Amino acid sequence: MSRKLNRAKELVDGGAALAVVNGCGEFTFNEQGVKTLLKLQTGSLSGAYVADKVVGKAAAMMMVRGRTLEVYAQTISLPALDFLRAHNVLCVYDKVVPVIMRRDGGGICPLEETVMGIGETDRAYEELCKKMGLEP
Repeated sequence: MSRKLNRAKELVDGGAALAVVNGCGEFTFNEQGVKTLLKLQTGSLSGAYVADKVVGKAAAMMMVRGRTLEVYAQTISLPALDFLRAHNVLCVYDKVVPVIMRRDGGGICPLEETVMGIGETDRAYEELCKKMGLEP
């Protein structure tokens, strides 16, 4: 694990939901990771080291779309891990799960489900924005 990814991991281990370390500094976020990643698509992820508590395929696709270099996840879904590896993004993680489940345990996370059959990051971005009521 690189020094910058380790620093992002420390920030998440310290309580942040999401941490981004890039050429401009260190940034932490406490709202849902995918929503934040959608908002960071304007360049903040390019060349960044990102740590997140939970990485599903939706988050992985936004990290790839944003040109993230390395990712740390406390928990990652198998589809997310496969997607990151297919796009040559180094990923370090603590736990792999088959899919990300809803917080209430009642099925697959809606965002993971939204992108499950999508392979192209721009299309995933549009679908996720639509799902979350954000402007693409």
